[in-house]
Amino acid sequence: MSEENDDDRSAVPDGWPPRRVGDGPRRGPRGVGKLPPGALPAIVIAFVVILGLGVFITGRGGIVDVKDTEVAVKVNYLTGKRTLIVQPGYQVFIPWFNQMYVLDNSPNEFVMEGQRDKSYNHVRELKVRANDGSTFWFEKLTIQYQLIPSMAAEVLDDSGYRDAFKRNWIRASARSILRDEFGKLSAETVADTTKHKLATDAAAIRLNGILADHGIEIKQILTPKPKFDPAYEKAIEDRKVADQEVERLKTQLEQLGQERERLIAEVEREKATEYEMLLGDLESTRLRAEKAQIEKEKSADAYRITERNAGVAEERALVQQALALEAQARKEAEGLLARVRALEERGTILVREKLAQLYSSIVFEVVPYRRDPAPIRIEHMGALVPTGATREGGGQ
Repeated sequence: MSEENDDDRSAVPDGWPPRRVGDGPRRGPRGVGKLPPGALPAIVIAFVVILGLGVFITGRGGIVDVKDTEVAVKVNYLTGKRTLIVQPGYQVFIPWFNQMYVLDNSPNEFVMEGQRDKSYNHVRELKVRANDGSTFWFEKLTIQYQLIPSMAAEVLDDSGYRDAFKRNWIRASARSILRDEFGKLSAETVADTTKHKLATDAAAIRLNGILADHGIEIKQILTPKPKFDPAYEKAIEDRKVADQEVERLKTQLEQLGQERERLIAEVEREKATEYEMLLGDLESTRLRAEKAQIEKEKSADAYRITERNAGVAEERALVQQALALEAQARKEAEGLLARVRALEERGTILVREKLAQLYSSIVFEVVPYRRDPAPIRIEHMGALVPTGATREGGGQ
């Protein structure tokens, strides 16, 4: 009541009511004074307008614009029923009986970067002690998270409306869980992309297990390459260079092996081609030899047939000739038999005729007489007669 009186007094202008002419100065304590006619309705109207504007400005005016990146929960104060609204657009409700609470449903990022906390979604960088005692850190680690729309009512009860769910839940759990999962690795292992991803996935699963009860879902954890002390960084870099050299040598060895296989395959292909060509040449030679053999066999068969025919013809000719000679010999034999029979019949006469024939062929040379120291008697002349004639004459 006193506050209203103070407001009323503050609304009365100084010097009200106006002084009349001849009136002396005012005395006594300053009173409330008397309101001018029509002032009270104006004040009531102004109060209602201000109250209405305040209601609409604070979202309690019965109309709420739900954006496409927001969800809303409509609470009925009479029944206690809560209605989830996920469709964007204007939503109407009855003030004082209903209330509409809007929550952010857009993707959010929780960033660990720098040396100090900047906001509830941007805190200092994550440092981790590995299981071998070394220390590494991530210059900028980002956790992408989002409200679970179906759990908007639970989020409202658990955290409050609008951005209240972003303030504490991620920040309370992310650092400890990430340190725990990455701390299971050694400094050497954490540099391995595969092991690195396994630790990141394990941390995301654990965070989702905790945050799901609060209506928050981890979408993705983006972890960059970890950083180490300069000396350790140099050792890692040197090892990486050595590993790259080993990989290069492995690749070169594999390439050489492939080149060796290629050369062997090429040589085998060439030798196979040569072998096929040699087989082809041998086959051609064999076919030519078989052809020549067949030709030789045919020539030999033809020559054999020709010679056999010639032999048969010659045999027949010789047989005919032998038969002719046999006939001739028979005739000669018959002639000889006839002569023999004639000699048997005319033996002496024939001998003499033969001797006469022989003697007719003798040439006598007449030389002057002289006494021959070794005269030949006439009876010795028979020794000069030819053997055949002697034999024939002897036959007599």
